[in-house]
Amino acid sequence: TRDGLLLLLLLLLLCFSTKMAGIKKKKGEAGEVKKYITRNAAVKKLQLSLRDFRRICILKGIYPREPRHRKRVQKGDSKIKTLYFLKDIQFLLHEPIIWNFREHRAFMRKMRKAWSRNDKQKSRKLCTQKPFYKLDHIVRERYPTFVNALRDLDDPLTLCFLFSKLPAIHRTPLATIEMCRRLTIEFMHYVIEANALRKVFISIKGYYYQVEIMGQLITWIAPHPFAPRNDTHIDFKIMKIFAEFYITLLGFVNFRLYHSLNI
Repeated sequence: TRDGLLLLLLLLLLCFSTKMAGIKKKKGEAGEVKKYITRNAAVKKLQLSLRDFRRICILKGIYPREPRHRKRVQKGDSKIKTLYFLKDIQFLLHEPIIWNFREHRAFMRKMRKAWSRNDKQKSRKLCTQKPFYKLDHIVRERYPTFVNALRDLDDPLTLCFLFSKLPAIHRTPLATIEMCRRLTIEFMHYVIEANALRKVFISIKGYYYQVEIMGQLITWIAPHPFAPRNDTHIDFKIMKIFAEFYITLLGFVNFRLYHSLNI
């Protein structure tokens, strides 16, 4: 009937207006707050130790972020916390190298158990089963083209030249130092062969070099010969993680450069 049609029309209008108005969101559940995650929450989400979390962030090129409204993001907490983009942490969930970190952590537990029991036979057997991982896929992911790798080669060359001058102390593995020396010598041989050197400058810090490769200017610094001190203020653990990634990157770059000269 007519009254029934009017009632039905009113109900439809009421439902439509409610849908258009939407559900009222509570404070702190939308907007900029949902874009960030604290470091402790990220470590818990990835199920990693803080050391492995720092390692994976350095390897993948993920760094802390500074929000525009920090107090709002931290839900009123005035204490400064380390924040990351939530999308970056979710991106790390699908990184296969995380499983290698977990395997290495389990391996170290077994090794410590064997050492505590002074079981040398078990220790030698476990050393042959030590898990390894490669960073090739991360290099290809961060640098999809060779030009991108050349643009970001300043810091890798600086750190590799620094490590090549270090002595084999207990905080710096000998294999890392030897690999840095080999890669830097190979790169300098390419510079000589391709006549790519453009500028050289000597300062108190060291020798500044600038080369031009495929239209890209690359500038780095090589330190003076020095007697290094056992300085506790330098975080060699972080530097070794960077060196680990830069060695892989420079190896790819040298291979491509030598291939371009047919040598």
